[in-house]
Amino acid sequence: MNSEAPQTTGADAVDTAIAQGLDLDGSPIPTEKLDLYNSVMALEAQRQRSGVTNTMRSRIVRIGAKHIAQDELNQMLLKADFAPLKDKEIAFYYGSK
Repeated sequence: MNSEAPQTTGADAVDTAIAQGLDLDGSPIPTEKLDLYNSVMALEAQRQRSGVTNTMRSRIVRIGAKHIAQDELNQMLLKADFAPLKDKEIAFYYGSK
């Protein structure tokens, strides 16, 4: 197994680290955690998808809320012709900030 710490930036950093069985600090991920993660991801891989734009919007909201203020993200969604933030999304992602 590679003892060098994986890259810690970019969209694929976590997936790459998981595939290598290493945390981002280079420490091994316990087998039990990897097994559970892989079994849940296998279930997700079999789930029927409803459309690419729905998934894109979900990812934009989930990740964008970590980096972008609520009003700005909402305007960005509207400008790109996505649905605006929903009340439940605002409560979940911005409620405790």
